[in-house]
Amino acid sequence: MLTGSTEEISTYKGQHRALRAGRIGTVGLLLSVLAATAPLMVVAGVMPTTYAVMGITGQPLLFVILAVVMALFSVGYAEMSRHVHNAGAFYAYIARGLGGFTGAGASYVALTAYNAMQVGIYGIFGFEASLLLDTYLGVQVAWWVPALVAVALTGVLGALKIDLNARVLGVLLVIEVLLIVVVDLAFAADPGPSGLSLAAFDPATLSGAGLGTALCFTVAAFVGFEQAPVYAEETSRPQTVVARVMFLAVGCVAVFFALTSWLMSVATGPGKVVSASQEHGPQLLFVLSDARLGGTFTDALHLFFVTGIFASMLAFHNVVARYAFAMGREGLLPSRIGRASASTGAPAFGSLLQTVVAFLVVVGFAVTDDTPVGDPTTPVLRLFTWMGNLGALGVIVLMALASVAVIAFFVRRGAGAAQGPRLLCSGLAALGLAVIFCYAVADFEVLIGTGDGSALRWILPGVLLVAGAVGVAAALALRARSPESYARIGLGNEAFRLENAAAKSGDQAR
Repeated sequence: MLTGSTEEISTYKGQHRALRAGRIGTVGLLLSVLAATAPLMVVAGVMPTTYAVMGITGQPLLFVILAVVMALFSVGYAEMSRHVHNAGAFYAYIARGLGGFTGAGASYVALTAYNAMQVGIYGIFGFEASLLLDTYLGVQVAWWVPALVAVALTGVLGALKIDLNARVLGVLLVIEVLLIVVVDLAFAADPGPSGLSLAAFDPATLSGAGLGTALCFTVAAFVGFEQAPVYAEETSRPQTVVARVMFLAVGCVAVFFALTSWLMSVATGPGKVVSASQEHGPQLLFVLSDARLGGTFTDALHLFFVTGIFASMLAFHNVVARYAFAMGREGLLPSRIGRASASTGAPAFGSLLQTVVAFLVVVGFAVTDDTPVGDPTTPVLRLFTWMGNLGALGVIVLMALASVAVIAFFVRRGAGAAQGPRLLCSGLAALGLAVIFCYAVADFEVLIGTGDGSALRWILPGVLLVAGAVGVAAALALRARSPESYARIGLGNEAFRLENAAAKSGDQAR
C-alpha cells in the first residue's frame, strides 16, 4: 500500500465513489460498533434464552472463553486494518489474502449475513413496539406496522451523515448501558438465597450436551465489534482508530456481558437461574428488576429496550449499506450502488438497497402471518430467530476465513516472521471459530427452534452456500468482462493511488 501521499484519496472511478473521510472519530466509531451489540436485547433476550434452552449455568464463563477467541481474532484482524482501508472490510481482507474469487464469494456471504441480521431485528422490534403501544396507550396494532415504520426511518437515517448516525446511536447506547448498570447494582445489593456466589465461573458448569449450542447463542452477543473496519474510509486516522476501537469493543462487551449474566444468576440464585429463565423467558430481566427497583424503573427499561433494538437495526443498516457500496464500486454489484451521496458522503444507494430488501422481507413475513395480534410466533420465533441465526452463522464463516486470509496476506509479502505472533493468534482464532461453526451447523435446528427433520435446518445454512456461489459467479463474469476491474477486487481507494502512481511513473519515463 502506498503511503505519504498528500492528495485527496478518491477511487479509480472518481470522487463520487469515495465515502467522506474524517466523519467519525474513536468515540463515535466505538459507540456505533457497540450499538450493534444491542446490550439490552442481549441481556433481556440472549441471556435468559441461553439459560433456559441450554440449561448451562456457566454462561458468564462462556462469555470469558469467547472473549479470548474474539481477542485472538482481533489481533490479526486489527493488524490487517492498518494495511487495508476498505468499506468492504471482511471481503476486502479475504480478497487481499486469498484472491479475488474467494473475496467475491465472501462479499455476497457478508451482504447476505448482515442483511439477515438487520432484517431479523425488525421482527422483535415490531413485536415489542406493538406491546408497548397496547400496554401504555391501549392501541392494538399488528407487529408489522411499527416494523415498517422503522424500515422507513432507518432508511432515511442511513442516507444521512455517519456522524449524525453516531450521535443517535451514542445517545441510545449510553442510556441502555446506564440502565443495565443500575440493574446490576440492584442485583448485587439484593442477591438471591446464595448471595454473591461465584459458582457460575466454575468450569464444571460448562458440561452437558448443550455446550456447543450455547457457544453459538453467546457468540451472537459479540457480533458488532468486527464492524469497525467498515468505517475505515470515514475516519481521519484509520491506521490507529480502527484497531483501537476493536480491542475496546471486545473488552467492553466481554466484561459487561460476563458481569451482567453472572449478576442475573446471583439475583435468582445459581441453582435457580435455569428454571427461572424457563418460567419467565425474555421477561426475566423485567421481573427481577420490578421486584428490586419498582414498576416505574421497569417501565423505562421496557421503553429503552425497544429504542436499543432500533439502535441495533440502524447500526447493522449502516454496515450493510457500506458493504453494498464497496461491492458496487468494485463491479460486484451494479455500479450505481457504488456511488456516494454528494451532499452527505454516505452510501445512499447502498442504504436504499438495504431498505428495499428489508421492506420486502418484512412484508413477506407479514403476509404469511395468520396468528392473532400479540402472538410472537412470526415476528420473534421466525423472522428474528431464523434471520438472526442465519446471519450469525455467516459472520462466523467470515471471521474464520478472514483469520486465514490474514496469515496468507503477510506470508505472501514476506512478513511472516515479523508478524509471527499475530499470525499465530489468527491461526488459533481460525481453529476456534471452525469448531464453533461445526457446533452451529450440527445443532442448527435447536438454534432456530424447529423440530428434528425440519428442512429449514439445511435450507438456511444453504442460503450462505448459494450466496458464496453467486459471488464467485459474479467474479467470473467480471474477469471475463473487465480483467482490470477484477484485479481491483478488495483494493477500494487504493486502486486510485496505484493508478496515479503508475501514471506519474509513465510521465517521468517519457
